[in-house]
Amino acid sequence: MRSTWFRQQLTSTDELAGLIGVPSELSVKKQRCELDQHMQDFIAQSPFVLLGTVGRDARCDVSPRGDAPGVARVLDSRNLAIPDWSGNRRVDSLRNIIETGRAGLLFLIPGLGETLRVNGRACVTRDTELLSAMSVQGKQPKLAIGFEIEECFLQCAKALIRSRLWESAAEGHMSSLPCFAEILLEQTKIDGQTVESLSQAIAESYKNRLY
Repeated sequence: MRSTWFRQQLTSTDELAGLIGVPSELSVKKQRCELDQHMQDFIAQSPFVLLGTVGRDARCDVSPRGDAPGVARVLDSRNLAIPDWSGNRRVDSLRNIIETGRAGLLFLIPGLGETLRVNGRACVTRDTELLSAMSVQGKQPKLAIGFEIEECFLQCAKALIRSRLWESAAEGHMSSLPCFAEILLEQTKIDGQTVESLSQAIAESYKNRLY
């Protein structure tokens, strides 16, 4: 890593193990190669998943995917499918999956501290039967991400407890950031765009192009 900010970098996994120690028996044994019923029930109640991918050039991407509970469809204990709904057409995740065929998923359920981690092989599919089964409001996704599970396990709640993520949401804490349109306008500086026009376009997209 070339950054000058990070000194005393670890260079071996042996050094890492010496500092952190080894995982407990519980941490090792909870990992599975397929979804048990508890994990399938977790996914059925999850409306939100983070999709992590890496491209052929080793550039990484994490993309949020959200829908009604059951954001991913469990096909069987080893296979999932995630519909690819309307977005910004950057297709960073899909491009990476086509290039390397690998992905990682992190499922969340609002209000619950524990999360579900799933890693494995991935593909981009336009299987018509599968896409038809995932239609919403009369609309069918053009593509889906197919996911073959290699490892999966439940993650403890420490990170969400430390962040107070769900508590902050319940307490109505608002971000001090400028609005999305203001940030985009400053970043892109596209001629003719205003905060008002961008705000209207974003609102229209949220209202009419979720699917």
